[in-house]
Amino acid sequence: MGYLIAKALISGVIIAIVSEVAKRSPGFGALIASLPLVSILGMIWLWRDTAEAPRLAAHAEATFWYVLPSLPMFLLVPALLRRGVPFWPALLAGCGLTVALYVAMTWIGPRFGLKL
Repeated sequence: MGYLIAKALISGVIIAIVSEVAKRSPGFGALIASLPLVSILGMIWLWRDTAEAPRLAAHAEATFWYVLPSLPMFLLVPALLRRGVPFWPALLAGCGLTVALYVAMTWIGPRFGLKL
């Protein structure tokens, strides 16, 4: 139980750091947020829990393919905000686009040999 709490605390601290840094410097906050810290921590936790190289390799590769459909959200949300769309609808649209692209990736990916 302590291990689970430690994982949650470390992950939460990273999110808090990003939001605090972004208040002062949006660009630097974005740089920290763009680092694959969550993915790296996920790989560390998975390795510590299983020590299975094939499982970790499959996880890392699937992570790569799932990052791709999330990227358009980071273009759609600012585009909508700049056009006067309020934050929550813009965020909802970005999340909706991401979900749709995730669904497309899980449907199309295996047809091209991707193991997701």
